[in-house]
Amino acid sequence: MRGKFVALCLGLAISQTTFASTTPESFTASADIIRDTYESQLYTLPAFKEGHYGLRMYRQTLDPKYSAAVWSDMARVASRLNKFAEEVHTPEQILLYSEKRVSSYSDDTDERSVRRYTVTKHMPEYLYLGVDLLGSMARANEYGLKHKEDEKLRQVIRRYDFEKYATDPEMIRAWAAQLANQVFWLRQLNEQDVVTPFINAFRKAYPDSQDKKLSKQQYGNKIYGLTHIIFADSEYYQHRVDEKEYQWIYDYFRSNIDTILLRAKEDVVAEVGISFLLAGLENDPVVEKTRQAIQKSIDKDKGMIPSVTGDFDVAYGEHRNVLAIMLLDWQSVNEAPTIKANPKVFSNLPYGLIAQ
Repeated sequence: MRGKFVALCLGLAISQTTFASTTPESFTASADIIRDTYESQLYTLPAFKEGHYGLRMYRQTLDPKYSAAVWSDMARVASRLNKFAEEVHTPEQILLYSEKRVSSYSDDTDERSVRRYTVTKHMPEYLYLGVDLLGSMARANEYGLKHKEDEKLRQVIRRYDFEKYATDPEMIRAWAAQLANQVFWLRQLNEQDVVTPFINAFRKAYPDSQDKKLSKQQYGNKIYGLTHIIFADSEYYQHRVDEKEYQWIYDYFRSNIDTILLRAKEDVVAEVGISFLLAGLENDPVVEKTRQAIQKSIDKDKGMIPSVTGDFDVAYGEHRNVLAIMLLDWQSVNEAPTIKANPKVFSNLPYGLIAQ
């Protein structure tokens, strides 16, 4: 019932846009439409999607109702680290695991998958190290936890020079956003610090002067990479970002926002707006433009933003829709949840995880 009422309110607000500018209240109402859809089905989603949504909403609101979803994320992290510590840690085991992972890209013919398969088949261990191991260890670290065999897993990381992956231009063209995450995770874990070499290599791989020559996929990859530099520095909505530290990114977004709105997918557009919110720039015109674009993309009957192909699968669309909620109804950054500050969330740790 609440969803229908909110939809009615939003419809009235939108019908009046010719007479008045879009209001913060109408953005909040738009976020509520999506929130109603996702929170009525949250615990039917796969663990990764449930955790992705719940953790972001917890960090935004500190509402304990998301604790169960955070626990699902924690259990997923524990399961992955348990598997790696027990079954996938020798060079041979890592190679076999990685080759199986990279083969999953071989049958897809879209530009992104082709790029990923073509470059990663020459260094398949990247999928194990960067995509799987680092992300799980960093998430545990954010919670104030670590795996009981943390040192064993750190020794695995230290076998590899991550700069090899982070500065390779073809890797950047295939994995820009993921590499941005991973170099900051390495720094967060007090392991190798290759943030600056990555950013320098990223800027060389995607010079602004070449934007018009980029395919739509590659243009999106560039913008996605830029937003993830900001997101990763904030440790994913936990801390404010200093605009001056990334002035080149914010200046680029301001100069190119109209092109971004035309060429980028909704989740990337939302991330551009959130990048400004993370720097405390809520009144910047870029935020208003991204909010208006995202609001218009909501299908009010389905209660969500569809994919570019018109797909309304709730699980598949979780990423773009949770970002839309955050953009439209931004709350605040919070260093949470952690085992010290929010012990109730961690009252029953999954096997394998311990306090730091």
